Amino acid sequence: QKQKEIMATAGRLAAFWNHPAGPKTIHFWAPTFKWGLVVAGLADLNRPIEKVSTNQQCALAATGMIWCRYATQIIPINYNLMSVNFFVALTGLYQLGRKQGLIKDIPLK
Repeated sequence: QKQKEIMATAGRLAAFWNHPAGPKTIHFWAPTFKWGLVVAGLADLNRPIEKVSTNQQCALAATGMIWCRYATQIIPINYNLMSVNFFVALTGLYQLGRKQGLIKDIPLK
């Protein structure tokens, strides 16, 4: 039984490794490093809204939405690219909502 589980796990790892958007390709690593933009956007949530660039947030929101859609149209669908761009767009839209006064800042303690 244990041997079957090990073989099944090895098969899944091999499938992931050899996937057209797997770690042997740029299609894996580019979106993986793009998560840094999401982390930076989350760090900006503590920044005073006056110091947040509207142009930058518009660019992030727009490119996030465009590339999120693109990731669903390519073959194979790149879920890593889709998810990172969804969150890039989400953080950009959230900051734009803060800029417009639609979202009130919650003081962090």
